[in-house]
Amino acid sequence: MSASKTIYVGMHDGVCAVSSEDGGKTWRQGPITSLPHAAARLAAGSDGSQTAYLAAYEAGVYRTDDAGQSWRRLDSYPSPYAHSVLSHPSEPDTIYVGSEPATVYRSTNGGDSWQELDGFRAVPESGDWGFHSPTRDSHVRDLRVAPDDAGRLYGGIEVGGMVRSDDAGSSWQQLPGLNDDIHCVHLSNAQPQRVYVATARAPYRSDDCGANWELINAGLDRRYTLHIAAAPDDADVVLVTVSENARRLNPQFYRSTDAGQSWTLVDGLGEGENPEDMVVAFDWDPEQPNRVYAGTDGGGLFASDDSGLTWQRLPVQLPTVAVGAMAVAAG
Repeated sequence: MSASKTIYVGMHDGVCAVSSEDGGKTWRQGPITSLPHAAARLAAGSDGSQTAYLAAYEAGVYRTDDAGQSWRRLDSYPSPYAHSVLSHPSEPDTIYVGSEPATVYRSTNGGDSWQELDGFRAVPESGDWGFHSPTRDSHVRDLRVAPDDAGRLYGGIEVGGMVRSDDAGSSWQQLPGLNDDIHCVHLSNAQPQRVYVATARAPYRSDDCGANWELINAGLDRRYTLHIAAAPDDADVVLVTVSENARRLNPQFYRSTDAGQSWTLVDGLGEGENPEDMVVAFDWDPEQPNRVYAGTDGGGLFASDDSGLTWQRLPVQLPTVAVGAMAVAAG
């Protein structure tokens, strides 16, 4: 296990890397690369390289090859919108990006060229996809790959529900049975058939690759679910952030150790923290399964070494952290 650690963090108007060279004892913030729009999702390469990708809403797709010291826009990307990004687990040059209207593009050469996956829009239910605002359209809010099968992909559509591909994106099928306003999707290495989803109504869990869904909101005081992620070594341990509505009123952060059957409220991340400073992003360490990092809307970064039970603030203060825009690199 490497002593070096890199956390890629997207902000409302920029992106940077926060890194440690001594196993997390000390941390430093790298330079901020300005963005014309907020960061949406980040994906770190799985091969231990210094490459990562950023989906930046209305600013397209960016790539870093120096662990976040600098970022370049991939001008070949064919859409003005990029809401989600997924790095292939075993093919470093293959990436998927979710766009608007809800579409998925794939590059097999690190972003030099792109192909639209036509099977995504061919889903019969796609005619029902849309969005709350008449000036915007449905978009792929999150993309995930099954830990045990790189050909099994999941797409979460805001607003349109969940879709799955079993052939690396050539064809897709709708997965009914849950709220269709999708915000976040997550799978744990420990149980690849289990899928967690955060929606505008509540969190859901599927134990059979999305064929059936269970509402897992018992004990949650808020319904609007923004982000969800399970531990890589224990799919029963899951974190979730919720609020009263889309304006993120009265946010709360919860932890479960029984796959969402019950939840325990996690108090402010660090003594004296502002309770209204919502936890908007978190990601588990791929090399240390008990370690998880979290970022708040106000720019605070936190780490837990006991799977989210207790938290310590990192000595870094960012201007902001964007929703879901955090990725921890391996190596």
